[in-house]
Amino acid sequence: MEHDPFKWGRPDNATYGDYDYRISNAKNTEFPSMHTQQPIVTGTSVIAIKYKNGIVMAADNLGSYGSLARFSNIERLIPVGKDTVVGISGDISDLQYIERALDELEVENDYDGASHPFKANHIHEYLNKLLYQRRSKLNPLWNAVVVAGINSDNEPFLAHNDLLGVQFSSPTLATGFGAHLAIPLLRKVADKEEDVAHVTKEQAREAILQSMKVLFYRDARSSNRFSLVTIDKDTGISFEKDLKVENMSWKYAETIKGYGNLQKF
Repeated sequence: MEHDPFKWGRPDNATYGDYDYRISNAKNTEFPSMHTQQPIVTGTSVIAIKYKNGIVMAADNLGSYGSLARFSNIERLIPVGKDTVVGISGDISDLQYIERALDELEVENDYDGASHPFKANHIHEYLNKLLYQRRSKLNPLWNAVVVAGINSDNEPFLAHNDLLGVQFSSPTLATGFGAHLAIPLLRKVADKEEDVAHVTKEQAREAILQSMKVLFYRDARSSNRFSLVTIDKDTGISFEKDLKVENMSWKYAETIKGYGNLQKF
């Protein structure tokens, strides 16, 4: 191994032959271009549930660098138009790319001054095409996206897209760890599309708040601070930012036994 401070860590030329500088200068060689292979700074779950007149959706504000809680003020609920909100989990840099793409879409649509406003189903279809196009170029956007809002028929709309371009709709949706922990709680309130007509805004909101508390307890990449949005077809969008999980208690940890203790026989 080379011990010259300027070459430290490289294989010794006398043993392995001359160092191939094309490796460190790959951008100037015939090496193929390479894309992100895995997310670096990430956001965790986005959860959402339909109710009779709209949708309640929430996401925390943490950006994790691996296991490090690096950024505490990341907003992952993005309003688009007058009655659509896009919730994004996964890679934060790709989230910013999607946010810019949606901004450009709105600007382009407003150029003529007589544009038709985007509805939630339009945004969902656009994002599905964008994600699938990037996947087809083998350069996917490492995100899962939840689109919530009011559709062209003036009805609540809730749908999911992922990095493969897969899309589906459900009265309850969650990404990340929320797909395992929050969905069972949300389905107690609205399991099927027929149940939505009997769910009130208050019930939907309470289910979301309880789910955010469970996620904070059980998901190591989550935060106790989060944003919540209510999209109602009668009253429009209502954002609540910098909310905090309430009535937290870790007392139950005192009763946990058997981890790390030496058992004597």
